[in-house]
Amino acid sequence: MDKKLATLKEIAKRLNVSISTVSRALHDHRSIGIRTKTRVQQLAKELNYEPNQTAIFFQQRKTFTVGVILPRLSEAFFSSAISGIEDCANKHNYTVLMGQSHDNEEREKKIVETMKNHRVDGLLVSISKNTSSYEHFEALRKYNIPIVFFDCIPRMSNIHYVACNMQSGTIQAINFLIDKGHRVIGMINGPEKLLACQERQDGYMKAMARNRLKFDPFLLISTDLSTEMVYEATRQLLNSKRKPTAIVAFNDYVALDAVQYARKEKRKINKDICFVSYANLPITNYTAFPPLASVEQFPYQQGQKAMETLLELIDSKKDDSEVATYFKIILDSQLIIHENK
Repeated sequence: MDKKLATLKEIAKRLNVSISTVSRALHDHRSIGIRTKTRVQQLAKELNYEPNQTAIFFQQRKTFTVGVILPRLSEAFFSSAISGIEDCANKHNYTVLMGQSHDNEEREKKIVETMKNHRVDGLLVSISKNTSSYEHFEALRKYNIPIVFFDCIPRMSNIHYVACNMQSGTIQAINFLIDKGHRVIGMINGPEKLLACQERQDGYMKAMARNRLKFDPFLLISTDLSTEMVYEATRQLLNSKRKPTAIVAFNDYVALDAVQYARKEKRKINKDICFVSYANLPITNYTAFPPLASVEQFPYQQGQKAMETLLELIDSKKDDSEVATYFKIILDSQLIIHENK
């Protein structure tokens, strides 16, 4: 049996028509009569004809593929974001390629290079918490590969990004704790180089100032978010001169680590020390001591909006030198109260 794939040329030869006529008939072009169109499509079906995707990509200058690079798929936040990305991509007939940096800068660089070599039409990126230089992203500009960052955003100028308002969420969290009677409030933050961490810090300081509470720099600790560093930050806060009665943690995972350390130190959770966090992950529903409240960051909506933005950039066919304004899309955050669960 001849296993060679049927071609437009073969169909055209059998029907004694031009290759362009076959191509237009297969695409239901209105210039082709119904009889010819039916004959072409019927023969194509009999021969199991499949379009040459490479030729289509070359003609349209698209691969209809986008790359997504994020720290870890295992995190519930990113799983939800991926759902938003894929749902939007599928509606527009795009395929999504995934890459996990595992918070390793060198791995992130290799994935960017691989995505470039696979000719993706664009990239969606949530950077590694350990990424300190951004040359691998800057290098994509000369290949006209647009990037939209989401959630973990680098401190780069002239970039497109989608994020949640962490400053507003932090102010909501601090106000919630103050309404509960807390006056000395600590914060376990993430790496200083992340934009979201700066926004958390700004929100913390603004909320304290608005409520006329003293800002103590020793109560605001930056970490690399590892369990060991979170334990150390919790130890410092619990043993500080001005002992906090509440701690705002970088996310729900950090809050759970901090709770675990506090319990090892015989502190009574929600009596000696209380916690508020970010992300509002489902895992908090299955723990004995969930945060009193958590800032919802809407990962599905972030992913969906980031994908929509990337498609708009791809369709515009403009390189960064032609872009007059950059997309800086900020979603409102919302404090979700858990204490009555």
